[in-house]
Amino acid sequence: MICYRCGSEVGKNEYCPYCETDLSIFQKAVRISNSYYNDGLQKANVRNLSGAVISLKQSLKFNKYNIEARNLLGLVYCEMGEVVEALSEWVISKNYQPENNRACFYLDSIQQNQTLLSSTNQTIKKYNQALVYCRQDSRDLAIIQLKKVLSLNPKLVKAHQLLALLYIQEDKLELAKKSLRNAGKIDTDNTTTLRYLKEVNARLKEQSKRKKPKTEEDLISYQSGNETIIMPKRFKESSLGATLLYILAGLVIGVAVSCWLIVPNIKKEAQEDARQQLVETNDALSTNDQKIKKLEEQITELESQLSTATDTSTQVQEKMDAYETLLNAYAAYIAQDMVKAGEELAKVDSEQLSVNGKSIYDTMSADVSQKYLKELFTTGYKQYSEGDYENAILNLKKVADEDMTFENGNAVYYLAQAYRKSGDAVSAAPFYQYIVENYPNTERAKTAKNYVEVRE
Repeated sequence: MICYRCGSEVGKNEYCPYCETDLSIFQKAVRISNSYYNDGLQKANVRNLSGAVISLKQSLKFNKYNIEARNLLGLVYCEMGEVVEALSEWVISKNYQPENNRACFYLDSIQQNQTLLSSTNQTIKKYNQALVYCRQDSRDLAIIQLKKVLSLNPKLVKAHQLLALLYIQEDKLELAKKSLRNAGKIDTDNTTTLRYLKEVNARLKEQSKRKKPKTEEDLISYQSGNETIIMPKRFKESSLGATLLYILAGLVIGVAVSCWLIVPNIKKEAQEDARQQLVETNDALSTNDQKIKKLEEQITELESQLSTATDTSTQVQEKMDAYETLLNAYAAYIAQDMVKAGEELAKVDSEQLSVNGKSIYDTMSADVSQKYLKELFTTGYKQYSEGDYENAILNLKKVADEDMTFENGNAVYYLAQAYRKSGDAVSAAPFYQYIVENYPNTERAKTAKNYVEVRE
């Protein structure tokens, strides 16, 4: 036995050796719970299911952790057609004992059977609809719904009982008796079933008393040859006129019966069929709406997953591009091609690099930067000296964009000169102005000032 307070194994001790809790009352409650469980098991074995439910509930009142009693209660509910109540008991049982519990097997068996779950769902809906019809006094529609319920779940005792009650109200006692016998086959000693059956038998007995057979005093007999003729004492042959009158009266009564009884009944049946079709159509529409809603939710979820996957793919591609550019820069750096290395480093998005990748990028940038600018300046100055102003502008502009002060401003000065000599005085002016402002009292500043003044 386990201590209810600390959860320790205590065996048969009346006191817990760990927390010193008095377990005598708890042990007594466990024994009573087991006694009720045994009683419920015996009743379930002879199909006294309602009695078994009462005993098992009493067992759980004394010990809610009695897993065997709770699992058996779920099985009894399932046998009575109460699948929802059975699932509730097994879920509670699984929460109390997650390991080595038969309730896990029962739950898996039902949850994996989608046909059973769908049938149970439809059974509940139709049974509730039958109750609504009963409250609206639409007994005929309620009977139709209950027949559908029993076709889906023949073990639902309360559906048999309600159908029998409706038959009793409709004075269809034989049908009521048949429904109650079907309920009795499932649950032998259900008090509600026995009470209804007693009422049906009493009414049938009253009906049999009302139908008294004709006694011998009301009959006369006589001998005609070898045959005995038996006829009512008050028998009188009718004349031809009376016979014709009876035939005419019968025709009139037949027409009246057709107009007042048969035709309205046909109309009523047609209305009931139309109403039933409307109910079935509404059920189908409700089911379709639920399916559409689930599909829309799935579409939304898939779109969200697709958007997340697209974003992730874009991020991965950006990281791959950054590392590929860094690798190209590293290859140029190893080959001592500082110009290409610098150009590739300028394309690298350092935010996409990891910590190690960023460290390599920073180290390479520090080493390549000055060598890269120096090679660009040397190449640009050589091109300027050779009169190749267009390419000189490209290389010197890269140097000026990176560092306006490079070579004490020479890169900016020769860039301005290259612009001017290529005929683009407008682009040269800002760079001349920079030399004038930042390197005054130099020959370059005097030259630059002349061109700035000329432009003004």
